[in-house]
Amino acid sequence: MVPRSGLAAVSAALLAMNRRLEVRDVLQTIVASARDLLDAEYAALGVPDDHGGFAQFVVAGVTDEQWKAIGPLPRQHGILAAMLHDATPQRLADVRKDPRFGGWPSAHPKMADFLGMPIADGEQVLGALFLANKRCDPATARQRRPASSERPCSFTEDDEELLRLLAQHAAIALTNARLYERSRELTIAEERTRIAHELHDAVAQKLFSLRLTAQAATALVDRDPERAKAELHEVAKLSGEAADELRAAVIEMRPAALDEDGLVATLRAQAHVLDRAHSAQVEFACEGVRALPSAQEEALLRVAQEALHNALRHADASHVRVSLSRRGPCVALVITDDGRGFDPGAVRSAGRHLGLVSMRDRASGVGGTLTVQSEPGKGTVVEVEVPGG
Repeated sequence: MVPRSGLAAVSAALLAMNRRLEVRDVLQTIVASARDLLDAEYAALGVPDDHGGFAQFVVAGVTDEQWKAIGPLPRQHGILAAMLHDATPQRLADVRKDPRFGGWPSAHPKMADFLGMPIADGEQVLGALFLANKRCDPATARQRRPASSERPCSFTEDDEELLRLLAQHAAIALTNARLYERSRELTIAEERTRIAHELHDAVAQKLFSLRLTAQAATALVDRDPERAKAELHEVAKLSGEAADELRAAVIEMRPAALDEDGLVATLRAQAHVLDRAHSAQVEFACEGVRALPSAQEEALLRVAQEALHNALRHADASHVRVSLSRRGPCVALVITDDGRGFDPGAVRSAGRHLGLVSMRDRASGVGGTLTVQSEPGKGTVVEVEVPGG
């Protein structure tokens, strides 16, 4: 039974686990939460690989210098193997006296009392979480009066139950983080495929025209210098357009700017680049928005990129405006163009045309909504609203 006074700490730890999206962040939060809640000197979590070792191993209570001195990651043997293979918790008064104990590297910190718990999703063991060296206050230590070779404190049955609770929630958090990372990988693959098609459709066609125009200029140099000169001017124009297309594609492949600059600066920079790369005027405005959670920033950026792509490459717009503003507890991104427009009803019946399904998926994936207003000959307004964080 968790004492009432500790329920707030337990709740805070569980919330912290589920706020994280990256697997490494989730692992570190689990380890730190377990160490703090159970008042242990050391904590660690190992995620096994398929080769008898660990794909990831996160520790708390050990300095970077100590960790480097310890050497290579441990293998799946002894007590760690028991937790991983049998999915059974391990609570030991002195891990060094267990027959499965195989010793440590010379730089390894000394550990005695041990509490280990598998992290499992159904029958699949995702990792092994363990703590060592329970800490206690001096009064408790004096009451215990252990022999000189024993530690005054050790993990209790209540500690084991608390760690079991943490491990159950850790399994959920770790599974969600893995699904999130897999989703991001698929999104990146989809983006690369889209950009590859775009490069083929736009840049490759310009390069083909460039080659034909250059060949024509070569043939005309001797017999019609004036026409050859005109063709060479066309070569210069086509080459500049191809360079602009490539530059715009590279910008779209580089959402890493989000991590360094944030959404507002990234959108402003992309609008500036696209304004220079295209004949259309592209402007950006922001009001009352600063930083958002990373998942929401990436979703908004991708929606903006898709809408800009449609406006500049398909709608023949002469003016595009991107605006980001706060609406109460939400943030709204609006992309407006004066292009040829389309019939949204016809688009819905045609399936995934113009990437509208992709944009809606990105918005809903972060708890937002997307609306599209358009008519043939009257431009398009794409609006996405997400929680403001």
